[in-house]
Amino acid sequence: MDDKGYRHIPHALFEAITFLAQALPKRSVPTWLELLFGAMLTQAGFVTEAWLAITPRRHWTSYYKWLHFGRWSWVALGLQTARLALRQVPGKRCFLVIDDTVVFRSSRKAPESRFHHQHGQKTNRPVYVRGQNWVTLALTISKSWRALAIPVLSRLSRTTGNSGKLVAARTLLRVTAPLLKGRLATVLFDSWYMRKSLLLPALAMGYQVIGQVRKDTALYLPPPPHNGKRGRPRKYGDKMTPERVADLPQVYQRFYLYGAWHTVHYRSAQVLARFLDGREVRAAWVQIMREDGTFRQQRLILGTDLSMSAARIILAYSRRWSIEDLFNQLKNRWGWKETWQQTRQVLHRWTQILATGYALPQLLVFQGAPEVQKLASFSPWRLKQPITAGRVRQGLARIFGHVDIRGLWDPKSGKFGPHSRVKTTDKPPDLRKVA
Repeated sequence: MDDKGYRHIPHALFEAITFLAQALPKRSVPTWLELLFGAMLTQAGFVTEAWLAITPRRHWTSYYKWLHFGRWSWVALGLQTARLALRQVPGKRCFLVIDDTVVFRSSRKAPESRFHHQHGQKTNRPVYVRGQNWVTLALTISKSWRALAIPVLSRLSRTTGNSGKLVAARTLLRVTAPLLKGRLATVLFDSWYMRKSLLLPALAMGYQVIGQVRKDTALYLPPPPHNGKRGRPRKYGDKMTPERVADLPQVYQRFYLYGAWHTVHYRSAQVLARFLDGREVRAAWVQIMREDGTFRQQRLILGTDLSMSAARIILAYSRRWSIEDLFNQLKNRWGWKETWQQTRQVLHRWTQILATGYALPQLLVFQGAPEVQKLASFSPWRLKQPITAGRVRQGLARIFGHVDIRGLWDPKSGKFGPHSRVKTTDKPPDLRKVA
């Protein structure tokens, strides 16, 4: 296959897919490529929709058997996606986010389907819904003022046994820890995950933690020096009461948080957290000013990395909101809510392929190469608007919907992309026939 007609495809896409293919056996790569592009080009999460979005070379049963019985690891694919995204993170410090979401299901036969309490308290939703609870670990990368969440691994919470969301979060951190050696990895947690049973193992693995806690969390000042008298030395100093917090110096500063500029009032101090067995943390009591001049409810944010100032902790914690946009896009635009599979293992595999198909266009947009702009600039009325992953997907659908994707894979070199056929030289003439 020659490279005619592929000039508008970013070369970074071919390099990224070649890099991701290293996490799978070479025998599985062609089938994975077709399903990956099918998941990338369609908005529905059904495997049949992905199969119909491309020009398949095999019968439907081949893809079914590969998903169910293929010898490949979805965890290895997720870790390879994280390595690809880490290339876009400058420096040694990186930020991870862990949060959970519920994918609605109406059947009891769906893997790990049960009733969940809706914490969002939306007026148009019931209090309890049936669905599957997913705990997701994402890597956040930032460009100028925008933070983007790249899904790494998602684990389905079990409905039986003594394992819940905290156990799933610990498992994700343990699997990802060897990948982040040599980096200053900081995990951003929601208030529900700020528990001792999760934070202490995370700190032991080498992670730093930033998260919001309750305002009445028991925090203490460092104890005074031991006076030399008999008895055990004090472990904690004076408790941080609301009156002591009000005596701290207040700082007024403007930050770009959650997509807009806000005036933030905060107080900070280095304190000892009792629920972390007396570990020293930096606490920030934060209030955001509304447009009418009033203040929102005070929030308490803790950071275990003492080298970070309170302002950096506030800015870093605002990155956590990017995972909410990730859940919204994956469920409503990339087909996560239609990922119906009969077993837990196959559901994990197909969900990971969908997450990788979501991450590739996002990384292309983040790079902002001129090739990406040409690929996504097929609508004249949207030329002045920002390039989005949806526009990149539409540009790829116009090309790869009628392309032999398997033909772009070279198993000998292990590379994905258009390759020109080597023309064989003409054979020398047969002298016997000439004579």
